[in-house]
Amino acid sequence: MLLHIPQVLNADQVRAIRSELDATDWVDGRQTVGPQGAAVKQNRQLAEGSPLAQRWGQLILQALTQQPLYFSAALPLRTVPPLFNRYAGGEHYGFHVDGSLRAMPGGGMLRTDLSCTLFLAEPDEYDGGELIVNDTYGQHEVKLPAGDLVLYPSSSLHCVAPVTRGARIASFFWLQSMVRDDGQRSMLFDLDQTIQRLRGQIGDTAEVLALTSHYHNLLRQWSEV
Repeated sequence: MLLHIPQVLNADQVRAIRSELDATDWVDGRQTVGPQGAAVKQNRQLAEGSPLAQRWGQLILQALTQQPLYFSAALPLRTVPPLFNRYAGGEHYGFHVDGSLRAMPGGGMLRTDLSCTLFLAEPDEYDGGELIVNDTYGQHEVKLPAGDLVLYPSSSLHCVAPVTRGARIASFFWLQSMVRDDGQRSMLFDLDQTIQRLRGQIGDTAEVLALTSHYHNLLRQWSEV
């Protein structure tokens, strides 16, 4: 499932983040990947654990708690602290699959079920830079307004196209879902969204309550919590 979640951050929040990111120092993005990824990755990143990344990453995670669509789709259990990257001057990231496990600050590992990219530059600020995701339904190009987020399975083959003008700035991170299987998670998302629409149309009827019961029983059966 590939899902666009609009307006995770508002315009004032994006401007505040950009004012600091545009004035900061960046490091070689190849420092955070293995040899295979380093062979196809050319970009800049904020150093992992930098105070700037920590502060704005916390803001992003807090903003996501106000996004019911994100929770419904992701069913997040644990999340890697957000990172930040910058592509300019032809920089790109060739086709790759995200690593299956990520180390968490303070110890322990996280299984990467879902990947997130939160765009921090408007589409007209740069040429190229599309996030291209391959799945069973074909190839999808994603280039969203600043403040919007795309959520997609970490198992997807994906790349970032070369940026030929301006700079593409974004935050990216991974999460482990309460439901490991993408197909089961997608079915729960569809069921939950149907329930929400029905509640808005006809209220909490006996039929809506029955569907809600099915949703929670499936979540209880499939979750790893």
